[in-house]
Parts: sequence; structure tokens; C-alpha cells
Amino acid sequence: MPDAFTVLWTQDTCRALRRAGRVGERPPVAFSGVHSSLPAWSGVRTGDEVYALHVNRREVFVVSRMRVIDRERRACCGAAPASWEDPAYPGHDDWSMLGAGGCGAESVHVDATPVRFDMPVPGELLARLTWRNRRGRTRGPKYVVDGRLENSVSLQGFYRLTPEAADELAEVVSGG
Repeated sequence: MPDAFTVLWTQDTCRALRRAGRVGERPPVAFSGVHSSLPAWSGVRTGDEVYALHVNRREVFVVSRMRVIDRERRACCGAAPASWEDPAYPGHDDWSMLGAGGCGAESVHVDATPVRFDMPVPGELLARLTWRNRRGRTRGPKYVVDGRLENSVSLQGFYRLTPEAADELAEVVSGG
């Protein structure tokens, strides 16, 4: 059974998506990295889903749901850089704001829903979202007050959702 994860896209990332006119488009790729400048998509496998989240004015939004296709460098990525000055993924320049230039960036090809910023996670759902670590321990978000997020620190990173939380986020994305 596939797993589901969340990743928080920063204000800078979302601003760059808007500026580049990517709203309404489906990202073909995202980027993982070993450095803290990028989320490490550790544990993700083909078929897993990743919910890109964004926080704006203490409200959490699902920006895109991405189903992982593979984590391989393919022809679409462009030529591997010959020197440190060369772009890491010239074939994905349109989506470079998702981390192509990050330290140690690796491509993650995805089948994604269109980028959007109008799909809020209902406050009552936000308060009961749960993630689980590899040892099976669960945790919820911190700093949720009256269905609004006071501090985004508990969403920063790449986290595995519990199956129940994944089902509820899937309903948000499907409009149910």
C-alpha cells in the first residue's frame, strides 16, 4: 500500500511559482536534497503521494498532490552539469523554483494535480492531522489555535502521514 507524505513549500517557493505563471499547471518534477536547503524525500517510493502544503496568513493550503513516478535522472532533466557553474537540471528550468539549484538536489518525477493556492485545509482537519515516524509513533501539528496555524515549525520538513490523515487530505483535494 502506498504511503502519503507532506512537504511544506515556503513563501519564496510559492511566490516564485506565481511569478513564473505556474498556477494551474502540473509540475512534472520536484526536488529532494541532502542539505537543509531542500526537503529530503527520504522513504518515498514509486506510487507514494506527497501533499505540498503552503501557509498563508495562518491558514494551511494544499498546493498540489504529487504521485511519485520515479527518482531517476531522465532525458527530460537535461545534461548533467559538467562544472559547478552549470545548471543541475536544465530540462526542468520551468520548475527550478522547486529546488533544482539546491545543494545535492535530486529529481523526483511526479504525476501531480495543478498548482493552486485556493484549497484550504479545514481548521478542524488541520487540528487532527497526524504523522507517523518509522517507529510507528504518531504526532499531530503544534500551534493550532481555533483551526489556524500560529507557527509553521511542525509542518517544516518531509513527513509521513497516517493512513487516516492521508484519506482526509485526499478528500480535500478531490473536493469531497
